[in-house]
Amino acid sequence: MIDVIKIALVLIVIIILLKRKWNLGMVMALSSVILACLYLMPPMDYFRSFLKASSDSATINLLITLTLIRVFENVMRKNGIMQQMMDSFRGMVTDRRILMASMPAVIGLLPSMGGAVFSAPMVEEASKGIKAEPENKAFINYIFRHPWEFISPIYPGIILASAITGYSVRGLIIANLPYAVFLIAGGVIWGLRGLGSQKERFRKPSREGLTSFLPLFMILLLVMAFDLDLSVSMGAVTVALYAVFRYSFKNIIQSLREGFSWEIVLIILGVMTFKVILISSGAVSNISTFFATRGIPILPVLFLLPFLSGVLTGLTIGFVGSTFPILWGIEGAQSISALSFAFASGYVGVLLSPVHLCLVLTREYFGAKMSGIYSKTIRAGVLIMVAALIEYVILNYY
Repeated sequence: MIDVIKIALVLIVIIILLKRKWNLGMVMALSSVILACLYLMPPMDYFRSFLKASSDSATINLLITLTLIRVFENVMRKNGIMQQMMDSFRGMVTDRRILMASMPAVIGLLPSMGGAVFSAPMVEEASKGIKAEPENKAFINYIFRHPWEFISPIYPGIILASAITGYSVRGLIIANLPYAVFLIAGGVIWGLRGLGSQKERFRKPSREGLTSFLPLFMILLLVMAFDLDLSVSMGAVTVALYAVFRYSFKNIIQSLREGFSWEIVLIILGVMTFKVILISSGAVSNISTFFATRGIPILPVLFLLPFLSGVLTGLTIGFVGSTFPILWGIEGAQSISALSFAFASGYVGVLLSPVHLCLVLTREYFGAKMSGIYSKTIRAGVLIMVAALIEYVILNYY
């Protein structure tokens, strides 16, 4: 019981500091120190754990991958590729309802904090001629930019989950795929249905518009079809973009500098050190023993820990970094079905979080009532959890 209290205290510290907008890396590093103190770990043992986490191949690969993602996003944005993608969608999509959904979906392909604010004006423009309440437009803008975080290999949440658990990004994507589909279904059912059709003239997309999707397609192909390591896939596609846009050596160095972030380094080192301290201190094994001896079902734990962390932090890397190292050591929580269920739980919490930046910015732009957005988002969240429960049961008992 004492181990549960210690971990609960650490989680409370993590959540409070994240709500106060502390850097996740600093929060996790401080939490690992607090955990070490609670378990009376000698300073030299803590230092050895830090060195072990810092030199681990998973940590180094994670650092390289997340840096390359930032570099890739930088090249895509600065060379107008995202704009070409959106312009091609505008021409190909003739139904304004689908256009309303596709704009946030396209922008959501690349991770960006508060990216919903960029697609909000496009949803507003696409909704002209359609009778849609502010809450409906806000829900459409909010929901359709978020399916990718379940399944996109360039989002940090799923990469961090892979690094903590050892499961491949490809395996986690396949396990999470139904959740993305059900989130889109929720957007269609409670967002687009009943709006009425408003047609526009079809415009043939340009060659540039079609080829603008090629970089993202190549990354997905290399990761999913060829099971290539994400860092290698990102590196290969980024080098190809450098060649296509004829980057000089000076521009390449500048691009790499802009992609490198000490904040990312702190996050990775903080989370991975926290994971090692959890294991080396005996906290995880003790908690696993506690759950096993008390006969506590694992499913409520898989739901509540990530869900509450997601609601309170509003960050995917927040709930993954703070709860997955704990879950990974609990008996019955190490299968990919269990971790995928936990990911769905945490992400539903993120979608419902009042501090989720996309939700706040979307509500403000459309002047929508939060209750109206929540009523639809909760239903979409329930749909996801139904899918997660069904998948968990099928993979564990059949």
